[in-house]
Amino acid sequence: MPERFPQVRAVFEENLATGEDVGASFCVTVDGETVVDLWGGFADEGRTRPWREDTIVGVYSTTKTMTALTALLVADRGELDFAAPVARYWPEFAAGGKQDVTVAQLMSHSAGLCGWREPITREDLYDWEKATALLAAQEPYWTPGTRSGYHAMTQGYLVGEVIRRITGRSLGTVFRDEIAAPLGADFHIGLPASEDARVADLIAPAGPAPMGGEGSSELQVNVATNPELDVQVTRTRAWRGAEIPAVGGIGNARAVAEIHAILANAGTVKGRRFLSEAGCRRALEQQVEGTDLVLGVPMRFGLGFALDSGLLPNPNTLYWGGYGGSLAIIDMDARTTIAYAMNKMSGTTTGDFRAFSLATAFWEASST
Repeated sequence: MPERFPQVRAVFEENLATGEDVGASFCVTVDGETVVDLWGGFADEGRTRPWREDTIVGVYSTTKTMTALTALLVADRGELDFAAPVARYWPEFAAGGKQDVTVAQLMSHSAGLCGWREPITREDLYDWEKATALLAAQEPYWTPGTRSGYHAMTQGYLVGEVIRRITGRSLGTVFRDEIAAPLGADFHIGLPASEDARVADLIAPAGPAPMGGEGSSELQVNVATNPELDVQVTRTRAWRGAEIPAVGGIGNARAVAEIHAILANAGTVKGRRFLSEAGCRRALEQQVEGTDLVLGVPMRFGLGFALDSGLLPNPNTLYWGGYGGSLAIIDMDARTTIAYAMNKMSGTTTGDFRAFSLATAFWEASST
């Protein structure tokens, strides 16, 4: 591939040279064409395994963008109505006064189910039936639809169970069969054991966790500590193999950018139509705005994605990131996707300066 954006490579290489990154990948698509595809560094903290073209890594909450895309696809086929009560598809969910909670509220973190009321363990995350049944039975933490409160772990089970009830298949299976496999995209929600050798080790950030420390609200503590999780768990077969559609996805920047080219290009990429243009643009429909009860910062949520608040080059832009620094940006105006995935984590939940410095280098280079 010709070097079209050497400025971006320079920033990427500097991040590796200075130790800001140990191993990373960065990718940009424009009009469905991959115009930047970078990878480098090492897949482990000891710097013994090179980060190769096909290295993949856990991206935590960037996984939510794949879950959202899967829901948008099912809705575009007419099988899912975001305005409908969740209980239409999942009758048990009506318990606890949730009979009017809509699928759109699940998608926008405004359903009042940001965590489990019952204490759960890490192993419970691998038990789909238990994780979803507990959420179906409990009462919301606040009046659904009035505020967002980041459903950090629960959103994947909630949206995933709706998809399962509609299609008869797990969300990870629908995603694989109808999005990743047709595109040849290397992103997995439930990684086969045969691919373990390609996975880079996530390196935990220094310092305190981004949520749940001193001064945190009861909601923030619940989200951060129920269950207690350590980054080391992402190196286990149990975690990698489980379908945890909010945080368990494994892939690289190329896969994230090329998958989201579907949304950036009105539903058609690589000669195949996945969604209608209207189905893609539904993601831009604002559901809730205000200071998020869990993240503690102002947020605008559409259907499954955060919406631009004036910080990005174009208004019709979707984005979300993952704990540690991974990031996905989908600019529908410029028909552009930008993605970053790395193994050296920072203490952030929604992308960090490394991703933004690379994105800024691309934006500056493409505007000259």
